[in-house]
Amino acid sequence: MVITALVTVVAAYLIGSISFAIIFAKSFLKKDVRELGSGNAGATNVLRNAGLVPGLLTFVCDALKGFAASYMGYAIFDYIHTQTGSEWSYAIYGAYLCGAACMLGHILPIFYEFKGGKGVATSVGIFAVCCPIAIVIGLSVFIFCVIFTKYVSLGSVLGAVTVVIFSIIFHNDTASILPQIILALIMGAMVIGKHRENIKRLLNGTESKVRLGGKKNG
Repeated sequence: MVITALVTVVAAYLIGSISFAIIFAKSFLKKDVRELGSGNAGATNVLRNAGLVPGLLTFVCDALKGFAASYMGYAIFDYIHTQTGSEWSYAIYGAYLCGAACMLGHILPIFYEFKGGKGVATSVGIFAVCCPIAIVIGLSVFIFCVIFTKYVSLGSVLGAVTVVIFSIIFHNDTASILPQIILALIMGAMVIGKHRENIKRLLNGTESKVRLGGKKNG
């Protein structure tokens, strides 16, 4: 059963390593999105350089892969728990572990020279499994922030902080809260860490704003 759990986590990493930003940018532009704009393999960079449709497709597919990996972990760990009763195999632990592995794959994809995205869209799918109410609140913060400031990076950072806080507040009480806190913090740190350059630009006033249709200002 331990081997099954490990294989599941590795599979989640491989799922995360599928970069839809690179796939859709090449499909629409015939170019590697990592050589365009910010160089990030994520939905925002695809939106700015390829347009609204590929940008939305990237966001949706990245979110879906996060959901698929996390739900896979939830289902398989739940099966292991029903068979063994082991405390380490609670379903929610599987959801968080595979979610973290998927996000790691998105950020450091083995299929694309370990040069991936920042994990925002992927985290939406992950926390839709781990803590749906947290992702609803976090997405609301993200949307309002982007609407009023036009800074996607600021919305991403504030949304990530919000999701981590509320995933802890509304933790799954069938299992110990400590592993959930640790894994939520790890995923939040991944997202915020990947935005460190954006945070620097926000502080010095040089961060780009975004408009629908792929045009930017600022």
